[in-house]
Amino acid sequence: MKKTLSRRARIATGGAVLAAVAAGTFGTVAANAAAPEAAPAAASAASAGRGDTTTTRHLTIDAATEAAQAALKAAKKDGQRITVAVVDRNGNTILTMRGDGAGPQSYESAVRKAFTAVSWNAPTTELEGRLESAPNLKDIPGTLFLGGGVPVTADKTPIAGIGVAGAPSGTLDEKFAQAGAAALG
Repeated sequence: MKKTLSRRARIATGGAVLAAVAAGTFGTVAANAAAPEAAPAAASAASAGRGDTTTTRHLTIDAATEAAQAALKAAKKDGQRITVAVVDRNGNTILTMRGDGAGPQSYESAVRKAFTAVSWNAPTTELEGRLESAPNLKDIPGTLFLGGGVPVTADKTPIAGIGVAGAPSGTLDEKFAQAGAAALG
C-alpha cells in the first residue's frame, strides 16, 4: 500500500531540501572564492627563504636547431647521411632532424646517444670504455654506449645532449655531434 504525503508535508519537505541545496552551494562558492587568496600565501610562506628551489639553464629551440643544422652540414660535407637529436638536461627530446637518405634505425640511435651523453656528462666514445669494467651499464633503459653522443654544458653543468647516428662509425657520428656542439660556442 502506497502512503501519500499531505500537501503541507510535501511543501515542508521540498523547502527543507531547497534550503539544504542552497546552503551547500553557498558554502562551496564561499570556500572557492576564498581559496585563491589563501593558496598563494600558503605556498610562498612554505618555501620562502628555505633555499629549496634551483634555477636551471636550458637550450632554446633556436639553439637546438642551430646545433642540429651544424651537425647535418658537417655530415653532408663528408658525404654522410645522418640523423641528429638534441635532448634537454632531463633527456627529453627537444628536436630531431633526419638528413636526406638517413637510415630508419638512425632516429632512435641518435636520441639514445644524446640521452646517454647528457646523463653521464661525457661523450659516448668515452663511455664505451666503461662497459669493459661495468658491462651491465648497457642495460640502463634509454642508453646507447656507442660513439656519436656529446654533452652540451654551461658552467661545467650538462644542459643538453647531442646525438648523431647513421655514419659508418661512431667516430664519425661523434665528429658531427661535436660540430653541432661547437656551433653553440
